[in-house]
Amino acid sequence: MKKNMGGTDKIIRLLIAIIFFLLFFTGIVSGMFGGILVALGSVFVITSFIGTCPLYLPFGISTCKK
Repeated sequence: MKKNMGGTDKIIRLLIAIIFFLLFFTGIVSGMFGGILVALGSVFVITSFIGTCPLYLPFGISTCKK
């Protein structure tokens, strides 16, 4: 897959994922909503390390520097 995420995009996603994980593991958010946050945070971490966001592909969005 072609990379379509820039460095700033990756950092923002990782920070949001950390916040989601902290909210869940400290017990501030629990239940189904907490599970959704953990799942979404996991997707953010994976896409950050891969460097590709599948949702960007159909729209032709790229935050990489040319």
